[in-house]
Order: sequence, then structure tokens, then C-alpha cells
Amino acid sequence: MASRLFAYLDSIRARDPAPRSRWEILLYPGVLAVALHRIAHWLFEGELFFLARFVNHLSRFLTAIDIHPGAKIGRNLFIDHGFTVIGETAEIGNDVTIYQCVTLGGTNPADGVAGKRHPTLEDGVIIGSGAQVLGPITVGKGARIGANAVVTKEVPDGAVMVGIPAKPTLVDAVEYQKDFVPYGTPCSDLCDPAGQRLEGMKAEIDRLQAKIDALLTERKQTAERQDLFG
Repeated sequence: MASRLFAYLDSIRARDPAPRSRWEILLYPGVLAVALHRIAHWLFEGELFFLARFVNHLSRFLTAIDIHPGAKIGRNLFIDHGFTVIGETAEIGNDVTIYQCVTLGGTNPADGVAGKRHPTLEDGVIIGSGAQVLGPITVGKGARIGANAVVTKEVPDGAVMVGIPAKPTLVDAVEYQKDFVPYGTPCSDLCDPAGQRLEGMKAEIDRLQAKIDALLTERKQTAERQDLFG
């Protein structure tokens, strides 16, 4: 039990430069919220729904993190700071990092049947602060969701999603190969969808300008030949 706890605390320390010791991490609201969720989920699985909800409400009061007792959570979940909502049918894999003010929310089933309504996060996913991941979608392994993004469609493994609605963005291979990138996305112009569009337009303008220059040069050369040979 102690070795599992130490491994969990060390996994958080590897992702957060702030704590000076394992014991400091024990005071994190995200750690307390996950611990209380383990109890609430055990009660929920035993169909002790009222007690599960009681633990859930206690956790929310103490941590400002609301994890439905029915949510399934893997190993080493790190919720940094708090103010996060995780819905009933959400499923979270191992080594997932969630920053503040994130919602793993549900959508209204089109067929009216209450089933899988919330997202699934596979191993190693990073969700940036303020992001909203909505509906019964899957966020693939190692994917990163940028701050304030709104994700409503499937996310492939390793993708970096930014914007409203969220779209994949270009990331340099050196950045992609990093094991962990704090806050979900590297800070570069490549992670700005508007910047990407402007870069694309600039490249197209440069290409057209090169064509115009070539045509003008060809026209000038033709005119010079005509003058030369009369």
C-alpha cells in the first residue's frame, strides 16, 4: 500500500515542479479528491448510492472538484488545482493530467437512452486549463487538449487540439517526442489556429508572387528579343 502511494506521489512530482516533498503533495486538493472518489466509487459499485453521493458531496465541499461516483479512474490521475467536473460515465486511463476548470461533460443522447454520455481519456492524456471535453468521445493515448478548447469529436492518439471547436494543430517533432509537456501544449505560434491560417495564406501569396515575377521576367525578355531583331 505504501509503495503504491509513494509511486502515485512521485508520478505527480514528475509532472509538477512546485512541491518540495511527497508530503506537500498530500495536501493537494486533487489528491484528496481522487482518494475520496475511490471510496465513493466502491460504494457506488456496491449500489450504496446515497452513501456514494454523500462522499462525493463531501469531496466537492473540501476540494471544489466534483467527480461523480460512477466515473472510472485509472492509476496516477493528477488533477492540478481543482474546480474540475467529471461526469458519471467518464472513463480515465493511467497517468492522465487534468488542469484547473476542466469539464468532462455529457451530451444529451439522440436516442433518448441514458448510456455512455461522457468522454473516455486514454493513457497519458493532458487536458489544459478551462478545456471542455463533451460527449461519449475518446481522446486517444498521449493526446493533449489546449487551454479553453472545446472538444466534441474523437481525438486521435498523440494529437494536439486547440480552439473552439477544437482542431488538431502542428507540433514540431522534437516537442511531440517529449514524455510530458506541462499545461498540455507547447508555447509556440504553431499552436495558434489563426496563425496557421495566416502562415498558409502568406505561403500562397508568396507562391503567386513568384509566378507573377516569372511571367513579368519572361514578358520583358520577349519584348527585348523583339526589339533586338526588329
